[in-house]
Amino acid sequence: MVNGRNVERRTILKAAGATAATLGMAATTGCGGDGGASADGTVTIRYAWWGAEDRAERIKKTIALFEKKYPKIKVKTDFQPYLDFWKKFNTQASGGNPPDVFQNAVGFLRKYDAKNVLLDLSEQAEAGNLRLDGFRAGLEKFGEIDGKLLGVPVGSNSMALVIDKPVYTRAGVKPEQGWTWDEFDAGMKKIRDKTGRAGDSGMYGVMYLYDLYLRQNGKAFFTEDGLGFTEADLTEWWTKAEKGVKEGVYADPKKVVQIKPKSALAGELAAGEFTWDNFTVRYSAEGKSEYALAPIPTTDGKKTGQYLGSLMLSASKRTQHPKEVAQFIDFMVHEPEVAKIMGYDRGVPATQAQYDAFKPTDPVNKAIAAYEESLVEAGVLEPITPHPSGADICESAFLRIAEELGLGKRSVDDAVKQFFTESKTALGT
Repeated sequence: MVNGRNVERRTILKAAGATAATLGMAATTGCGGDGGASADGTVTIRYAWWGAEDRAERIKKTIALFEKKYPKIKVKTDFQPYLDFWKKFNTQASGGNPPDVFQNAVGFLRKYDAKNVLLDLSEQAEAGNLRLDGFRAGLEKFGEIDGKLLGVPVGSNSMALVIDKPVYTRAGVKPEQGWTWDEFDAGMKKIRDKTGRAGDSGMYGVMYLYDLYLRQNGKAFFTEDGLGFTEADLTEWWTKAEKGVKEGVYADPKKVVQIKPKSALAGELAAGEFTWDNFTVRYSAEGKSEYALAPIPTTDGKKTGQYLGSLMLSASKRTQHPKEVAQFIDFMVHEPEVAKIMGYDRGVPATQAQYDAFKPTDPVNKAIAAYEESLVEAGVLEPITPHPSGADICESAFLRIAEELGLGKRSVDDAVKQFFTESKTALGT
């Protein structure tokens, strides 16, 4: 999701792992939770997520509400930055001791299902402990893989083009639903020529944008068991990106790296940047301009290839408390008060009840809600591309190799070959 941006935004997701004390206790039981119930019937479940301190504070407030409603269920919490979370989670999963419930993303579902880590929540839904009604735009299907319910969405987002509105206005560029890539390219040149700024931060490593482009052309980044495009396809994409940098319509990657962690858009190196819609909050916080969400360019003026992405909650197959875990997930995705606390921290609320409960008053979050509503009304949303086991490794490779290409450390041909070599190993193809 990125283009030389900091890890926070490039991976779109930040993560949480378990504390040493919790790990030590869980290791003695060899399973999730506290290994059983206390004398009064109280059980303890472990909940892990990724994110910064502000997310942690919000989540702790929601847990307090949950424990008030379910006094016999106690929740032990762990959180860490994204990369640290997955390192620790891999260790926990390998040792048969993952958290009872944890934040997850679509790129990891098949991977951990194949490792026999994830609990199929369908049984709990059938038992009435987890409601699957009331979700927006078909999001209840987002965590279904091969007939199993492996995750339940807590929020949604979609790819967008975040723009510096005054710069676009000054250049006379008006992005509208259905505009084409040719119109986008022409707009980038107008911005460069009329404002002296690069039109976009560059598209070297925006894997999810490339996925949309492929979907617009009848392909996809992933199939259920591998990559859905060829070396020739990627060569064309990265050649265009490299040419855009040389022509000054995309920001110089070397300068983008120099101003990290600030983005190229907020740092005024570019007039726009492709990213997830709910990341817009960040630009307003770190930049001085007015930012807006613009539609994704199309190949034919109609098909954007877009879908709603989502963070979700998954459960461990080894948990001793599947009912309590299901009740916890149900509360977190349906309880209106949770939405009032979390806001759009993890995306736009996935259920209608939570969506209605939180009405943003600030311009940025209002724009995010309006953008997702416009996608639904325009009828452009499609089912998400399947992600095979190993997709997370492919995404990391795409990001890293694209940055090396942008910095001049690799040629296009070398970058393409390296990506396919690493991906084939990760996917076992």
